Amino acid sequence: MTLISFVVPAYRVQGYLRECLDSILDQPFGDLEVIGVDDASPDDSGEILAEYAARDARVHPVRLAENVGLGPARNIGLDRAVGEYVWFVDGDDWLVPGCLPHVADRLRDTRPDVLLVDHVRAHWNNVGTRSAMRDVFPEPPGATTFALRDRPETLRLLHTAWNRLVRREFLVERGLRFEPGWYEDVSFSYPALMAADRIGVLDRVCLNYRQRRTGAITRTRGDRHFEVFAQWHRVFRLMDRWGPAVAGLRPAIFERMVWHHLTVLGNGDRIAPELRAPFFAQMHADYVRFLPPEGYPVPPGVEGLKHRLVAAGRWRTFSALREAHQAGEVARRTAVGARRRVAPVVRRTARRARDTALREYYRAELRRPIDPTLAVYAAYWYRGYSCNPAAIYEAARRLAPQVRGVWIVRRDRVAALPPGVEYVIAGTREYHRVLARAHWLVNNVNFPDFVRKRQGSVHVQTHHGTPVKVMGLDQQRFPVGAMGMNFAGLLRRVDRWDYSITSNSFSTQMWERAYPADYTTLEVGYPRNDRLVRATPEECRRARAALGLGADEYVVLYAPTHREHLPGWRPPFDPDRMRDVLGPAGRLLMRSHYFHDRERHPGGPAADGVLDVSAHDRVEDLYLAADVLVTDYSSAMFDYGVLDRPIVVYAPDWDAYRVARGVYFDLLAEPPGAVAVDFPGLLDVFRSGAVDDETARRARAAFRDRFCALDDGRAAERVVRRVFLHEPA
Repeated sequence: MTLISFVVPAYRVQGYLRECLDSILDQPFGDLEVIGVDDASPDDSGEILAEYAARDARVHPVRLAENVGLGPARNIGLDRAVGEYVWFVDGDDWLVPGCLPHVADRLRDTRPDVLLVDHVRAHWNNVGTRSAMRDVFPEPPGATTFALRDRPETLRLLHTAWNRLVRREFLVERGLRFEPGWYEDVSFSYPALMAADRIGVLDRVCLNYRQRRTGAITRTRGDRHFEVFAQWHRVFRLMDRWGPAVAGLRPAIFERMVWHHLTVLGNGDRIAPELRAPFFAQMHADYVRFLPPEGYPVPPGVEGLKHRLVAAGRWRTFSALREAHQAGEVARRTAVGARRRVAPVVRRTARRARDTALREYYRAELRRPIDPTLAVYAAYWYRGYSCNPAAIYEAARRLAPQVRGVWIVRRDRVAALPPGVEYVIAGTREYHRVLARAHWLVNNVNFPDFVRKRQGSVHVQTHHGTPVKVMGLDQQRFPVGAMGMNFAGLLRRVDRWDYSITSNSFSTQMWERAYPADYTTLEVGYPRNDRLVRATPEECRRARAALGLGADEYVVLYAPTHREHLPGWRPPFDPDRMRDVLGPAGRLLMRSHYFHDRERHPGGPAADGVLDVSAHDRVEDLYLAADVLVTDYSSAMFDYGVLDRPIVVYAPDWDAYRVARGVYFDLLAEPPGAVAVDFPGLLDVFRSGAVDDETARRARAAFRDRFCALDDGRAAERVVRRVFLHEPA
């Protein structure tokens, strides 16, 4: 028999589900199965479950025809589980590495009905807060089991399904299942503890409970929070049915009910102001209804006062005390903030007068009406005219000529602009004016922090690549690669987005996790790749000729990514040895990352078959000219894959890179072609013909199916029609 069945419901968790599944399947323990329940999720959660099932026989996906909710979805998983124990893990949480052997040992040694494990709250800002385990059990129970009547303090642990493993036959025998509705854990977790003869506690953190910035029920206002009352009613009905066996637990259970109601009411993210009085009234009614005849242990201090006010039904007094407490907290935070602002104020007063005047001008322009025809474009921190914004600009000129497009560029990049492109120079008075007045703002990175999101303006974040390396909030776990990043500032910038353009489902999933906010995702392909899809042989010949390359030459483009954690890093790559392997007809194009653009020198004719193309403005020209791409962890591979030409992954520092910078998937296990982990291996790839053999072609086909399927030459058109012309998706 399988020891542990994981039941993982999935609904709108595509950005987190891979991490959840990986955390289970990568454990140094194999006696498990995963029942993944796609609760008719409107995102790609179901496709992710199917993908994992295709490559790991331990994963069993279940796809529901209609959404049933978390509780019923767990029941469906439970009905299909075969393990001795069941662990209900939500699709946005994840296990701690290496925890399962310890869990398994405790299960086998003590055979509990319920095993409680510790957890941490993993907040979106990378702050972790511990659970109440140490407070409830200052002295860990160790490898012993007990009944709830012997350790009633166990009730003070969080009443969730995911911090406990439950013996499957015990659930079947007791008829314990999840009820529909919100707060479904209440009517499952407390009865399970009351019915268990053998409860165990593993004093080890085993699960990360994700505290999402957006999308979580606990951060969603609405009247559905009133469903907490029905769940508690079910608990007391069960106690009435079970009679004397659990009667002694009624006071402790009642105290937990009042605590939980107060917790829900006290959370401003759940109960809107107009619903607080009726919620309190229901709390009072349930207090009177379920109060044990013998009373219950009322907590001391302020918490006890809250209990007494609920008992008396004194909403006005309760509300007044709550408002007074909140006012005191605001005053305290204001005082602290004032002290913290002293140093920034001193620094701001030292800024140049010109910058101050420009900001004042910008604020004045914000008071003027938005220009309904103005679209502002930028790319790569004003490095010029390129990438997805350029493709969208060109499509808008064709499909929406009433839109006036203006580009922002650095002064040193003006000469590289195509003829006829209207522009302003970054930092000037005109620059501040268009940023303040634009109806549409299109960028493949974020605009500066001072830019305000005006009501009626539309911010379009196009991004600039499918991610291999972790991005956004995910970088918090890799501080070496995130040095100097201000994540609070990043989120303020992300909150300005109205649209996020993605090239494939994988990118959509990762951006949802890395940049949690209330934008709309347009999963339409990458506009910059339209040109690659539509390119003709003649256009490829022109691209070669512009670089001084002949039609019969074998052209290899080498384009590595940047390493934030290694300033000044240069890859272990010897152009001369590479040129020798390519032979007389071989030509090597070398392109550095755009972060090094100020170090670039215009390339001249190829010297001994090697040409530095770092200063070339449009990387798409280089893709069209090249027969083969050699790269490491750059998003270039996803764009070049559109051309269906050979790609070689040269990853000499893969282990160090994924530890320092973090990656979203195992590139060496799922490459777009041949792989080399050192320079001699790279040379052998070309000597042996592995660069484009059958194995490489199969890998490239699978890679293209996964990442390039949406690139059909019309991505920019889809963006323009949706964003500028307001046509339906």
